[in-house]
Amino acid sequence: MTLSKKLIISFIFTIIISISITSFMSNTMINRKFDSYLIEEQKIKFERIRNEINNTFIEKGTTISNEDLAEFAASEGIYIEINDVNNKMLCHSNNKNLLNRGMMGMGNMMRHHMMMNQNGNYVEKTFNLLDGDNIIGNLVIGYIDNSHLTESALIFKDTLSTAFVISGIIAVIVGLIVSVFMSKSLTNPLVHITSTANEMRIGNLSSRSNVQTNTIEVKELSNSINFLAETLEKQEGLRKRYASDIAHELRTPLTTLKSYLEAIIDDVWEPSEEHLSILMEEVNRLTKLVEDLRYTFESSEAHPVLNKTKINISRELENIISTFKPLYLYEKYSLESSIEEDVEVVMDSDKLKQIIVNLLSNAMRYLKDNGKVMVSLSNENNLVKITVEDNGIGIKKEDLPYIFERFYRADISRNKETGGTGLGLSIIKNLVEAHEGNIYVESEFGKGTKFIVELPRGSFIFD
Repeated sequence: MTLSKKLIISFIFTIIISISITSFMSNTMINRKFDSYLIEEQKIKFERIRNEINNTFIEKGTTISNEDLAEFAASEGIYIEINDVNNKMLCHSNNKNLLNRGMMGMGNMMRHHMMMNQNGNYVEKTFNLLDGDNIIGNLVIGYIDNSHLTESALIFKDTLSTAFVISGIIAVIVGLIVSVFMSKSLTNPLVHITSTANEMRIGNLSSRSNVQTNTIEVKELSNSINFLAETLEKQEGLRKRYASDIAHELRTPLTTLKSYLEAIIDDVWEPSEEHLSILMEEVNRLTKLVEDLRYTFESSEAHPVLNKTKINISRELENIISTFKPLYLYEKYSLESSIEEDVEVVMDSDKLKQIIVNLLSNAMRYLKDNGKVMVSLSNENNLVKITVEDNGIGIKKEDLPYIFERFYRADISRNKETGGTGLGLSIIKNLVEAHEGNIYVESEFGKGTKFIVELPRGSFIFD
């Protein structure tokens, strides 16, 4: 069953139940109150009859006749009997048997009322007849116990019941119309969102959900589907680019190896030490590329295995910088440092070396004449902050958001003399995040680049 049908059925069912309960309770309470009102009116009526009979009895005394009472009793639809103080019958309306059997004509009472009276019970009430404070006799009034339900009362009750039924039918019809409108306003956007999701499932990642709705949850669902589509589209683009980059990075050394080997096989080159060294260089480059590729994909799927120990990061950084200084001097570059002394952290020392080596190698690769790199270490708010800043060629603003992605290189040509595999920064980011740290980059094209690494010092370094 569709959501629209479920909503309509649920809405109508709720309306019917609500109207039924409301009608039943209202009808019951109103009828009960109305019956009480009619019974009270009947008491007032009997009191009026008693007063009239009392006055007539005072005037006529024992000379009052059955005929005097018969007409009056017939008009009121009751039986009347007058007894003296000794309870001896003096006169009566002569209609007791007819009234008791439900056969008495009641003047203006309609047939429905008479039928109800036939289902009632005959009862009698006794009233004192008084002359001042003296009891001069008693009055017996006989009637059917449901005789208070007059024609007007029955019409009112029937009208009330009919009104509840008509109101219920109108409410159901209005509820049906409203539920159809509401269900459509809710399900139509969901149908559109489902259609968009199905388009995405078959590969159309450019499909978007454009729904017009005031329902916050549906709007958020539509935005989530669109965000998912955008993310998947970007991931698909990255996947294709990764495949292209991998093919390109592997093709270059393989093409070189193939060309050199073919030259040796065709006796164009001799298998000399120089030529074999070139081949070994390409093999090493290919091996490094494969290892970096394996590592970066493994580290993106699971955290690297860390061997954390308590280390003096100040000393570790100074040792790494000392190793790199001759390389920088050879290229006529400057490598300087500003290291806060005796800063201790809990981390994997090998991974620290891998992070710093990658950053220093990357910085040196893009330095210009009179290039300079500054390495800084500071302890700020229980965080260790490492900064590697250079005055190299910098990074263009449009390239900054992507530099930590695999294979991303601003150097489109991928010249092996000016760039590596494009995996180094991705590896660094994974290692830093594995230590629950963060890495940031600030750069201005043509002026230089600054990499900032923030690492937690560890939870038991002061033990």
